[in-house]
Amino acid sequence: MFDPRFERSVNVMCVHDEHGALGIGIGAVREGVRFHEVLEELGIDPGVAPDCAVLNGGPVEPGRGFILHSTDWGGADTIQVQPLCALSASMDILRAIAEGRGPKDWLMALGYAGWGAGQLEGEMRHHGWYAAEGHPEILFDTPVDARWMATWRAEGIDPALLSTETGRA
Repeated sequence: MFDPRFERSVNVMCVHDEHGALGIGIGAVREGVRFHEVLEELGIDPGVAPDCAVLNGGPVEPGRGFILHSTDWGGADTIQVQPLCALSASMDILRAIAEGRGPKDWLMALGYAGWGAGQLEGEMRHHGWYAAEGHPEILFDTPVDARWMATWRAEGIDPALLSTETGRA
C-alpha cells in the first residue's frame, strides 16, 4: 500500500457491497486517547470498564467511535461481521461495557477506512491489499503491535518474503 496511513495496516472488513466498503483498523493505537477519557467526554461513568487504549480505526471521521466485539452482545444498531465479530457504534454498548453487562470481548476504535463503489476492488487488483481470513484470537487476544505479523502467519505467509514490486500476467 502506497498510502503511509495504511502501512502495515490490519483492518476488519465490516461492510462490503455494491455501494462500497467500510473497515475498522485494528493494528495501531490512537496516541494519547484512552477508553475512560472517551467515556468521560460522553458523560458516561467508566464504572467497571478497563481503561484500555483506543485504536486508530481509520482516517475517515476520526472522531466517530466504533466497538468491535464478540457476538454475545447485540443492540438495535449492531452489525454482524460473520463469523468474526460484531460492530456497534451506539451509546448503549458504551454504557453496557461501563456497567459490566457488555460483550465478553471488545475493542474501541476511532474513525474508519471507507471506499466508494468499486474502489476497494480496484486497489486489490493493483495489489494494494491482501484479504486474509479473520481470526478472533488475533482480534481480541493478540497485542495491537503484533496483529500485522500474526495475520500473515495465520495465512501461512512470511512477510519477509513479500516483494514490494508486482507484475502482470
